Amino acid sequence: MRKESFEPIINEKCRILILGTLPSEESMRKRERYGHKTNQFWRLIFTLFEKPLPDNYEEKNAILAENNIAIWDVLHSAEGKGSLDSNLKNEVPNDFMTLFREYPQIKYIFFTGTKAADFYRKHIGFDEERTYITLPSPSAANARLTFAQKLEKWQLLLDAVKEVNA
Repeated sequence: MRKESFEPIINEKCRILILGTLPSEESMRKRERYGHKTNQFWRLIFTLFEKPLPDNYEEKNAILAENNIAIWDVLHSAEGKGSLDSNLKNEVPNDFMTLFREYPQIKYIFFTGTKAADFYRKHIGFDEERTYITLPSPSAANARLTFAQKLEKWQLLLDAVKEVNA
């Protein structure tokens, strides 16, 4: 099954970019990033910003825009069965050259797991113009860390937000 990325959620104020690999099958069905009920992405974000987690997807995205955070996927498309990143093959990356030309103010890139960082390294490569940080995956498949342990590591995102918005 061929899977495809959503369009980026970004504006000219964004200085931080969060990158996943590709939306899960449940996210694609719902047309919402991190849409699976067991994925902890939105819970991590709202806990970091000390806000109650809304049910509405637009409200979830609004907190990213309020904090100058963009969101996208490393891969434009790939083949794979199920939602595990380890099952992906024949990957096609998103067009980061164009994205960075249009949004040169992006200074931090956070990956939501090692597979996203690995695919980025393989297809795009790291540069000296940005800071790259790999966070623990918010997926329920990443059960080796508790929510509290993930939240502690995701604090790096909040630190970056405070720095770029100072």
